[in-house]
Formats: sequence, structure tokens, C-alpha cells
Amino acid sequence: MPPDYESEYGNRARVPEHPRIIAGWQADAAAYRAAAPCELNVSYGEGERQAYDLFKPEAMRGNALVMFIHGGYWQALDRQHFSHMARGLNRLGLAVAVVGYDLCPQVHLGHIVWELQQATAALWRRFGLPVVATGHSAGGHLAACTLATDWKNVDPDLPDQLAPAAYGISGLYNLKPLTETSLNKALNLSLEAAELESPLFWPAPSRLTMDAVVGAEESAEYLKQSRRLVDVWGLEGVATRYEEIAGANHFTVLAGLSEPENAMTRRIAALAGA
Repeated sequence: MPPDYESEYGNRARVPEHPRIIAGWQADAAAYRAAAPCELNVSYGEGERQAYDLFKPEAMRGNALVMFIHGGYWQALDRQHFSHMARGLNRLGLAVAVVGYDLCPQVHLGHIVWELQQATAALWRRFGLPVVATGHSAGGHLAACTLATDWKNVDPDLPDQLAPAAYGISGLYNLKPLTETSLNKALNLSLEAAELESPLFWPAPSRLTMDAVVGAEESAEYLKQSRRLVDVWGLEGVATRYEEIAGANHFTVLAGLSEPENAMTRRIAALAGA
């Protein structure tokens, strides 16, 4: 039997306690914004959501910035749910930009990819540092797209390896299955458009680094998404790594990022040279 994509990608239905988890994100994020050294609502574009919140360490280490991209199937949530995802990396000496973007159906998914490219370029122009892209769910998709971007097509003055590494957490890399789900009501993707916006089918960013991690308790489709990207890009010269986070579902998989001693946090810090 073919997969039941509605069930496989229906994360909120699969995790009934998700409202409590998301409410916890909001509370923890607000508390961190109130306490942390930060610059809030820094614009990288004209839209209200085209902005980032920059969280700063006490002392800078490493040789890159980290950009965190939130999830929500490109149609929900915002950066203010996720400020605390910078805490662990800040304590390891890394600056973290938590980035916002417009949502579907107000814009097309391809426009969101463009927005993240603009955000990454803006961070480079401001700080002169490469950007390690990390993101959760839809944010994992956008992190992989950022890694695989041809930066000379964005701006000829940008360096070739503006984003040398990406860390996708429960990401989506082949969007074609989503066209068979109710999620596509807002996304409005044809099969052709879904393929066009899927980093799995882009030229692989050879010689760069892509980690794809996923909660071990997530659906078979989510595990398949990450394994497939690692396998395909790995054969094409990308330094890839796959990992399942024991005991984690689609929402709890993020929990460790707020802590500096967590293995996920330390891996992202290593990718950023800390």
C-alpha cells in the first residue's frame, strides 16, 4: 500500500500534546529575549516578517554566525517562538540570528526560499562572516536550500561559500508528497513546483557539509526524508551525516538546542568553528 501522506506528515495530530509544547516555546523564548544581549527586529527586507533577532554571546568564538530558521510548514509560527534556541549556542560563544519570513498563502513557497537567501546575504554583508544555516521542519528545508544556493546568482559580489554548512532538524527535502495532503491548501504547489522547490533535486552543494537529524519517534516519512537527502547528496560529494535523536518526536526534537552541553548544540557549534 502507498503511504498515507496525510497521516505521515500530520505532525500535530501525531503529537496531541503539541499545544502545550508550543506554549512552552513561547514562554521560554520571551524569557530569553528579556534576559539575553540581543538586537531585535533587524530588517533584511521590506516586509514586516523580513527581519531577524540577533542574540549575542558574552565572548565570540568560532569563525561563523549561526542562522536559525523556524518551522510551521511555511504557513504558521514566527521567529518569536524560538528565541531560546539561541541560548545554548550563545553560551558556546556563537552569535545566532533567529530569522523570520513571510508565510503561505500570502506568498509562494519559492518566495520564502528567496527571502532566506536575502537574509543570509544581509548577515554576510553586515558581519563579513560565513553563515551556518540550521532549521526545524520547514526550516530544515530552508536551511538545505540555503546551503545549495548559487550565491553568484543572488549577487555576484557574494562569496561562493557564503553558507558552508547546514544542520537540518526534522527537515523536508522532497516536497512532492505534500501535494497529496491538506497542507497543500495553503502551499498551493503543483507537482512540478514541488519538485522545483525541493533541495533533494537541486545540484548538490559538493564539498560543503549537510547534517540531517530527525526524532526517532517521528513518522517513517520524516526519517525517509532525512536519510534520502544524506544518501543522494553524499554520493554527489557533500559531507553528509544522518542521526536519529532517541525518544524525540517532531516537537520535542528541538529541546536540546537551548542547552550548551547538548550534542546537537555542540555539533552546530563545531560546524561554526567553535
